[in-house]
Amino acid sequence: MDAITPRSYVLGHSETELRRLAMQSAFWGELTDEVFQRAGIGVGMHVLDIGCGPGDVSFLAARLVGPSGSVLGIDRSEDAVRRASQRAAEQGLGWCRFAVADVEAFETDQRFDAVVGRLVLMYLKDPVRTLRSLIRHLRPNGIVAFHEIILNSMLFCVPPVPLLNRIAQWVITAFERGGAELDMGLRLDATFRAAGLSPPEPYAAARPVAGADSAGYAVLAAVTRSLLPAIEKFGIATRVEVDIDTLADRLRDATVAADACWLSPVMVGAWARIGA
Repeated sequence: MDAITPRSYVLGHSETELRRLAMQSAFWGELTDEVFQRAGIGVGMHVLDIGCGPGDVSFLAARLVGPSGSVLGIDRSEDAVRRASQRAAEQGLGWCRFAVADVEAFETDQRFDAVVGRLVLMYLKDPVRTLRSLIRHLRPNGIVAFHEIILNSMLFCVPPVPLLNRIAQWVITAFERGGAELDMGLRLDATFRAAGLSPPEPYAAARPVAGADSAGYAVLAAVTRSLLPAIEKFGIATRVEVDIDTLADRLRDATVAADACWLSPVMVGAWARIGA
């Protein structure tokens, strides 16, 4: 297979970013679990999770397939794979293992019942080509299921909260200049079909953020923290303007003061079976 140059992963692979991914999974985990169950992932299946990071999506799949199945998570970050392996051992998920591998050039003799991923296609230079390659590792009637984002939906807020608008612009611009596909969730249908799959089943959902107790403030502040080097590098805002250490509290206070409700970015799940 020819080498494929990936888009830049603008969030990096720091320890802070690995912790943020775990926080993000707690926030969106139920939505991803719903996608996997609707896709038909269940007991005894063997699943490949691409771009696994510290393992949260792999763990969701592992609990669905149980010890009679297996999950292999792959990521190009050695630190992420090391953390995922430690966490799997801590959670007693012995049927969930991890390996360092380039998603876009992955080769194995193993065959899987499903290939899955969350927030990974948005970073690939050629997601269609990557899907075509991954499909080769599926058994007949295998499942392809992905969960991707619509970043521009961050601007849905009633009534408007100016601080949220500023944060959204920082985040969206940093992702865009870093090369990510902002609205990959809306491109899943076309991507699946271009890869030779049947039109996928869609499922879209978002978590509203309102009141003093939502985890959404910390989740958005955490992604802003991971993006801060890119925000500064691209001249989007200064570290002083962002004031990252107080950002979650300020966003909570502004939302509560406005009696507002805003949506976390809409997440779109899509799934199809090969040969269907």
